[in-house]
Parts: sequence; structure tokens; C-alpha cells
Amino acid sequence: MRIAVYGCGSVGGYFGGRLAQAGQDVTFIARNKSLLALQQQGLKVDSIAGDFSLKKIKASNSPAEVGEVDYLFCCVKAWQVGAAAKAMLPMIGEKTLVIPLQNGVEAAALLSEHISPDKVLGGLCAIIAFQPAPGHIKHIGANPLIRFGHRDKRADARINRLAEIFNRCTGVKCSIPDDINVALWQKFMLISPWSGLGAVSRAPIGILLKQAETRELLGQAIEEIYQLGLAHNVELPEKSVDRVFELLQSFPPNSKTSMQRDLDAGAPSELDQQSGAVLRLGQAVGLATPVNQFFFHALRSLELRARGALKF
Repeated sequence: MRIAVYGCGSVGGYFGGRLAQAGQDVTFIARNKSLLALQQQGLKVDSIAGDFSLKKIKASNSPAEVGEVDYLFCCVKAWQVGAAAKAMLPMIGEKTLVIPLQNGVEAAALLSEHISPDKVLGGLCAIIAFQPAPGHIKHIGANPLIRFGHRDKRADARINRLAEIFNRCTGVKCSIPDDINVALWQKFMLISPWSGLGAVSRAPIGILLKQAETRELLGQAIEEIYQLGLAHNVELPEKSVDRVFELLQSFPPNSKTSMQRDLDAGAPSELDQQSGAVLRLGQAVGLATPVNQFFFHALRSLELRARGALKF
């Protein structure tokens, strides 16, 4: 069983690291400082589910040298998926399954523009983690969860096998949802409003939930995405909005999303794949999403500055 993890940030480093810790044959595809750190020092993970270090791991910057694998995790930022799809092609064989773990609901479709759609699963993960230095991951919140499945809901023994592998890992819970599209949209309902409002207000989730004004905005943004999912024929349960609030309340009060941390640091973010995606998907079905539109428009100048397209 050969597994490759394309991208060794907080998501790829954590979940790929747990697989390697469990004895699986894992190769990390990285570059620059991350590659050098992995090759020279290995991978270090500080986690509320148990710290661990891997002194000797497989790491490369050449997908062609790695060759075909059984499972390929795409763990780059959402705005990097298109370029990653092309670069990953040498690792994709007849029986390879590709699992994207980006925020948002568009990654699988984007990968499928370059990779045979029957090889691309829908996938998501839940973890609050960041990378303080190359080769070093800090997991500070949420019980790490990973979910995946075929977007047409068909059964596949290879998916069951991968879930079994993950559930033998320390610090990971894995499940195969009945409909991965529903699961993706439920996460989208959680992460995009939280990211947008958190970045606008610069406040952590505890404050967003405690303050009446921000809680109201958060609820409106979540409801917009719920209605948007229904308009796109996603079979979201009636209590989805309530469930999102329950999940948000379960996170440590000082938690921030990766998009919020990136914008705070002046770095490129997933704004276009989160708030921007809400606008695009709404326009496609003629549905207004004014609160999410406000987040996107308010943060756009920061995103452009981070990408060097605007100076101020």
C-alpha cells in the first residue's frame, strides 16, 4: 500500500504524519524549506491528541520519482489545487484514488478537469492546526476528523480499506458518509462564514458567538449557504444550521480559521474559494448572498495586497 501526500502544511503534515506513525508507506511531496526540513530533521507534530516525531520519513519534490501510488492526498491550499492537479499526474495510476482535503466545495471538480473524475473522491477534514516552522505542526484544537467518498455515492472497497487504515491511527477519526456532497456542504456552512466574519472582525470564535451582533451575522451567513446548497440540489438536513452552531460552540474559544490567520499575517488566503465561492455559486442559481458578499468585498483589498496586486 503506497500513499502520497502532496503538500506538507498543517493538514498534510498531521494526517500524513499519523499514517506514517502507524507504519504506512507514506511519501510527502514538498518543496523549498519544507522539503529540506523533512529530509534533514523529519516531521515533528505537537498535538493535543499526543505528540510524536518521525526522524526518518520519505520526502521528495519529484512526483515522477515517486511514481504511481494507491492513495494520493491533495493537501495544498485551495487556490493551489489547479497547479497541483497537473503536477500530481505522474503519481496517478489505473487504481489510484485522489482525495482532496481543501476547504470549500470546488476542489474535487477542479481536480477532475485534469484527472479522470472516477479517480477523484470528495474529501474533507476537521482540525485546528498551524505550522510554526517547516516540518513542525501544532495541533491545538478539534478532534481530528477525516471523511471521503465517491461523489456519486457508489461503494468502493478501496475507500473502506483506507478508512480502516485511518481508524487504526492514533489521533484520527475517519468515517465514510452516505453522501460526501452533503458532508462537504455542511463543512462549507461552518468554515466559510467563520472565516469571513473572523477575518473582518479579527476576533476568535468565542467572541463571534458571544457578541450578539457578530452571532447574528454568523447565523445569517450560515443560513445563506444552507439555502444555496438546497438550490444546488444538495440534500442538506433541516437542522443543518443548528448543527453548525453546535459544532462552532465545541471549538476552543480562541480558535481562528486558517483563512483568518493568513489574512492577519498579510499572506494569500482562500478568500476566493470560501466567500468568493459563495458568490459564484449564488450567481449560478440566481440566489443573493448579501452577508457573504459583504465578507468577500470587505476583505478583497487585503487579499489583493497579499498577492502583490494592490499597494497600501
